Amino acid sequence: MEDDDRPVPSGGVSKDAAQALASESLDRYSQDELSARIHLLEIEIERVKAHASRASAHRLAADALFRPRA
Repeated sequence: MEDDDRPVPSGGVSKDAAQALASESLDRYSQDELSARIHLLEIEIERVKAHASRASAHRLAADALFRPRA
């Protein structure tokens, strides 16, 4: 099974990537490299927010479709 196909642990977030980033020493990076890293992380944050927004809209549509009729 591919890593991306595995279920996400309860709590919703795979801690492997986040823990790897959080535990990595930043001492070896230059200021330019740190700025580039921040930029990439900001892009990733926006990507995750956009996905969460689409998932929320999808859920609302499904809830509306399957809501019991009064």
